[in-house]
Amino acid sequence: MKQALLSVSEKAGVEELGRALSELGYGLLSTGGTARTLRAAGLAVREVSDLTDTPEIMDGRVKTLHPRVFAGILAALDSPDHRAVLAAWGLEPIELVVVNLYPFAATAAKVGVTPDELIENIDIGGPSLIRAAAKNHRFVTVVVDPQDYPRVVAALRQGEVGPSLRRELALKAFRHTAAYDATIASVLPHHLGEGGSLAFEALAPWLEGCETALRYGENPHQRAVLVRPHRLSGLGAFRQLQGKELSYNNLQDADGAWRLAWDLPAPGVAIIKHAAPCGVGLGAEPADAYRRALACDPVSAFGGVIASTHAIDGSAASAMAELFAEVIVAPAFLDEALAVLATKKGLRLLEAPPPTGGQLRLRAIDGGLLIQDPDEGWDEEWKVATARQPSAAENRALALAWRVAKHTLSNAVVIAGGEATVGIGGGQPSRVDAARLAISRARSFDLPLAGMAAGSDAFFPFADGVEVLAQAGVTAIAQPGGSVRDHEVIAAADRFGLAMVLTGRRHFRH
Repeated sequence: MKQALLSVSEKAGVEELGRALSELGYGLLSTGGTARTLRAAGLAVREVSDLTDTPEIMDGRVKTLHPRVFAGILAALDSPDHRAVLAAWGLEPIELVVVNLYPFAATAAKVGVTPDELIENIDIGGPSLIRAAAKNHRFVTVVVDPQDYPRVVAALRQGEVGPSLRRELALKAFRHTAAYDATIASVLPHHLGEGGSLAFEALAPWLEGCETALRYGENPHQRAVLVRPHRLSGLGAFRQLQGKELSYNNLQDADGAWRLAWDLPAPGVAIIKHAAPCGVGLGAEPADAYRRALACDPVSAFGGVIASTHAIDGSAASAMAELFAEVIVAPAFLDEALAVLATKKGLRLLEAPPPTGGQLRLRAIDGGLLIQDPDEGWDEEWKVATARQPSAAENRALALAWRVAKHTLSNAVVIAGGEATVGIGGGQPSRVDAARLAISRARSFDLPLAGMAAGSDAFFPFADGVEVLAQAGVTAIAQPGGSVRDHEVIAAADRFGLAMVLTGRRHFRH
């Protein structure tokens, strides 16, 4: 006779399932409460203790953990040796395992629950049965969710549960036990006085083998790990050549600088501090590009992260060694550069391949996770909105300002020439304030504004931002357009003799 083992904490639907299985010729094996429920429904049930010839012991802590049970579940039915063992022990294979687990999460949610109550609601035999059946899903159907009972019964009435459905149910079973263990790992420490982060501990089953502990999170009292897939790419494939342990902030800034550097219109260097660009420079030589980037804001660059699309040579290393930086990330470091930078023992050097693109952007909110496509690609066949066309030099400056604005916190206004940024204003609630901040930064370091171009990550809602930039000496502006006052903004640009291009694409970064 075909056998089904049913042992469930959640009894909903189990009577109907048991009745359908009996009609299909299955013998029902069960334990304690489930056996009583099935018998009360008038069904014939064989207790697991009758199969094992061992009573439930230790207040029910031990009832299914027995070789006569697990042999029936784990037997590979295409193995003559396994068949021989079943015959020698007088066992029939168990073809269907229906198990759900002690209600640990519901127990944990009770007001005033004690550690002892929680511990008694940690299921031991249930997860073992589920995992055994899921492992042997070539021959066994495992069901952990009452919602799947009708599908399984329908398949059996057609003849059998096919391999595709068995695989699906097995994977669901493994996820079920993983989530159960994660809940225990996250909740139990708090009740045992161990503290810890609930969400952090809950990640443990998915992190093992692919995580690296970081120095700390955003602040020293926060734990953090880096999780990297087994197929490494982009910054995730970095190799640390020297320096102290990395922190969460180090990698956040390294990621921002790395993506910005590789988004530039030509080879160059980006410097980022606290997720905000301090300066960006272009150049055929890494030392030149670095000096141009540093000139934009040498004060804020202190303690920042430097990213270069060039391999770092000795000249660039010597220039960079004059600044206190937390991280330098580049596609390669020449031996001469390593020799120079070896004197900066704490400086972290990361060697990484270019970004691969296509990576989803994830951010946590309280009780949820935000996921979006990456902000990738460019459309620089811009529409000129003003009477005056930008010059070739202005077009080069516009391209740089526009691309850096994409990587600057909104509201963002970036002022640049053809080779470097001169003023960056980001993270402002007002766009005109972002323009004023960019101008102020440029003036702080005596950088030229006359003849520069500006990029705005979103449209100008009023003409005041354009007027402020024009009065400072900016002669060209790139912005997405799309405001109900575009005509006023464009009219202001024409009044000041500016060239303005509309990109048609917004680049908010929050």
